[in-house]
Amino acid sequence: MPLDLIQTELGRDRRELTERVSELNARFRHHSAHDVMHGALEEIDDLALVSSFGAESVVLLHMAAVVDKMTPVLFIDTQMLFTETLEYQQEVSERLGLRNVKIIRADDEDVQRDDPYGALRLRDMDACCNLRKTFPLQQALLGYDGWITGRKRFQAGSRATLDFFEVEDGTGRIKVNPLAHWAPEDVRAYMEENNLPRHPLVAKGYPSIGCAPCTSPVKQGEDPRAGRWRDQNKEECGIHFVDGKMMRAGENT
Repeated sequence: MPLDLIQTELGRDRRELTERVSELNARFRHHSAHDVMHGALEEIDDLALVSSFGAESVVLLHMAAVVDKMTPVLFIDTQMLFTETLEYQQEVSERLGLRNVKIIRADDEDVQRDDPYGALRLRDMDACCNLRKTFPLQQALLGYDGWITGRKRFQAGSRATLDFFEVEDGTGRIKVNPLAHWAPEDVRAYMEENNLPRHPLVAKGYPSIGCAPCTSPVKQGEDPRAGRWRDQNKEECGIHFVDGKMMRAGENT
């Protein structure tokens, strides 16, 4: 097909996707997070929930389990996670009855080639995140029409106008953000009301949890994400892009 026809077709697909997302946002504008979750799983054919099984992840996992326990859940095991996170993933999956959890890891050959001793993070943190998280997730999402994230407006200025539904830049997928309008107290209340298990590291001073080598406890009065990549000019692993640019703040999933 000639290049100009290809570009025309891509433009048409983008417009149609944008219109669909606008329609979904209009329809669910005043609905609850649970309604958005339920609607997304009904409206979007191949939809996955991407979860880090971190400090707040259980909220979305519970909502998905209430709607459909066979919802695909993608859990990225960077092979540098806390033992507590791996144990928590198993505990939450069993307790909620999640029956379609997929463990995603970087290709062994890629790791042996680029980070055979696990020291890549010491010289290039972004490269380490790309190898162990960003690229494996991109590969895992191939074939899906959309994915569910745990992003919220309060997490960063760049997310202040975050909608329930958005077009993911450059992929043709829809990103769903059921908790976009939630505040921190909403998350806590939901967990308490539904008696959901807490990640064991939260009680030890870890309000935001990533890979073990790059996560430290947070002191009283510090920003909840101060323990992620402490003293480094880095706030995000890089799995979210808008207009082709990596988003640099807030929870990843």
